[in-house]
This record gives sequence, structure tokens and C-alpha cells, in this order.
Amino acid sequence: MLDSEYYDELEIRDPEEREILLFEALGHHLRATREDSPYFDKLFRDIGPEDVKSRADLAGLPITRKSDLSALQKKDPPLAGMTNIAPSNFIRLYQSPGPTYEGEADGNDWWRLGRALYAAGFRPGDIIHNTFSYHLTPAGMMIEVGARAIGCTVVPAGTGQTEQQVQAIGHLRPNAYTGTPSFLKILLNAAQGAGVDAGCINKAVVSGEALPDALRQEFNATGILALQAYASADLGLIAYESKAMQGLIVDDRIIVEIVRPGSGEQVPDGDIGEVIVTSLNREYPLIRFATGDLSSVMPGQSPCGRTGMRLTGWKGRADQAAKVKGMFVTPSQIAEVLKRHPKVAKARLIIDQKDAKDEMTLLCETMGEAG
Repeated sequence: MLDSEYYDELEIRDPEEREILLFEALGHHLRATREDSPYFDKLFRDIGPEDVKSRADLAGLPITRKSDLSALQKKDPPLAGMTNIAPSNFIRLYQSPGPTYEGEADGNDWWRLGRALYAAGFRPGDIIHNTFSYHLTPAGMMIEVGARAIGCTVVPAGTGQTEQQVQAIGHLRPNAYTGTPSFLKILLNAAQGAGVDAGCINKAVVSGEALPDALRQEFNATGILALQAYASADLGLIAYESKAMQGLIVDDRIIVEIVRPGSGEQVPDGDIGEVIVTSLNREYPLIRFATGDLSSVMPGQSPCGRTGMRLTGWKGRADQAAKVKGMFVTPSQIAEVLKRHPKVAKARLIIDQKDAKDEMTLLCETMGEAG
């Protein structure tokens, strides 16, 4: 349906039909996962695929936490036995902050980001200036394969090198941007300072950090419609904004629950809780995967005509992890840094924003000061 307002018919199907078909697919998915994934075979040993037919049944399954992924992969390298195929059968393997490791399998738009790009108005023939990282992490490729599925051309700009990126924008004249919202602001300011016309960019899909309303309005004033995509390296697309800008619409190939942090108990629509995702990805089947992100379900359907569940957006973290310039920073990473400095008795990480740019400061107290 790439000549339509909608990416495909999945976006506008009856919600009850969607729910029935998702849980039918989940039963087959659980059966295959039990056969091929050592981790999930052990985790679900006493649970039959035929036992999970509804959200209430799903809530009875154990949770796997994203915050535990690094330790699980260290215990059983390289991918903790969670995948349905051998690591050598992925076409690419990546490292994300943590560190955690992910694979990418062959297939058209494997992470499903094309749906988010299409909802934001990206179409065949568009030129996308993609500033997500191509170095070790999958973020850049997640956008690229989605863009290729639509028929867009991609400038693989990656992160940093602001001056060179401004030159590329001035010469190549991309009409679309993908990356963090803060870096879009940096590029626009740098272009203005260098006398480079960046007015060619009129739409953006941003992710990796929050998009404050004030910054969105700032982009609007320059002629750029900026919409959000909620995605992760392990899950791919979770939810995305449409031009209606009333909540983030959950992708059609996953099941999202909002649960009380620490309990796994589903909360009523409208209540804030932790985002738990069950992915129907054949190669990397994450079942009840706790993201650590907080959000809530927005009642009703989007005015744009898409009928999927909607999330109200990012409401914070259920754990102590934080994002800085689109990358996770965790307490365990800070602990590793402190191990290299034995004279440090206490430390505190402070994350702030100035001019829509993340700033991170590590305050340390030495043993002499503590005494």
C-alpha cells in the first residue's frame, strides 16, 4: 500500500481481529522458540504454547529484563541463547552500550522502521540525512533498511563531524532527517552560522531521546515536521507518531503491556507503568521483555485512522539507567569506571540539558575527602 496514506492494511484492521491474530501467532511463535532457543526453552519449560491465548495468560509468563541482558550474555556468550538461529546465521552482529550484543537477520525491513518513516510522510524519492550511529550500534542501519523498504535514498551521515554534515546538507539537499532531536537543532544552528541553507529539510523522524514540545515548535517554525519513533536495538520499532500527533501507535508485530514496575502486574489503561514488549520476531524472539521505560496506554484510536494501541510517550525510567545523547548509561558502567580509580570513595552522575544538548558530569569524592 505504498501509494496509500497507510503503510499497509495491518495499520487499519479491526482491533479485535488484530488481538486474535496476534495471540494466534504468539502460540506458534512460542512453540518455535521453545524448540530453538535454549534460554526460552528453560524459562518456559512448564508452560505450553497452547496455554497463552490472551493478555491475562501472557501476564503469567516470567519477565526478561533488558537491564539483565548484559549479565546474561556474559554468562552464556554471545547472545545468551535467546535467539532462534545461530549467531553465525545473522548477517550482522552489533554492540550497544552496556555492553549488549544484537544480531540482524536477512529480510525486508527487519526492524520494521519503514512503518514509522512512512507515517511521518517519507516517500519514494526522498533523500534522508541519517545521523544515527553506524559504528558498532545498529541504529544507523535500523533506519537505513526501513528507508530502503520505502524507496528512499540515504545519506549515511552518522554522528559528529558537524561541519562536514552541514556541507553535505548544503550540497546534497536532503529533504528529510533522522536522528536525535538535539542533533537536528545543532545542525540547524551550525548551518545558520555557516551561511548554509538547510531549508531543504522539511520532515524528520527523531528518536533516542525525548522531544520537548518547545523544541518541536522550534522545528515547526523552520518548516520541519518532526515526529517521534520509539525503538530499541533488541526489539526494533515499538511505537511511532503519525501526523495526528496524538500518542505513539504500537507496531503491528509486537504485543505491548504496561505493568506495575517490579511486579509484572498489568495496570489499567491510563496508569503509568513499565513498558513490557513481546516481539514476534522469528530470529530474535523476546517474550515479555522489560524495557525499563515508563509510559501509559492512551484510550481510543488515533484520528489518523490507524487502529493500533497508543502510548502516551516516554514518561521516565523504571530503573536507574539514563539516556545521554541517545545512548544508555547504566550504574554498572559507572561502577566499571570507578574500579579504575580506587581512591574514589563516592560518585554521583548528574545529567542535565542546556540548549537541548545533553550534558553529563561525574562528581567524585576521594577517600581523603570522605575521611
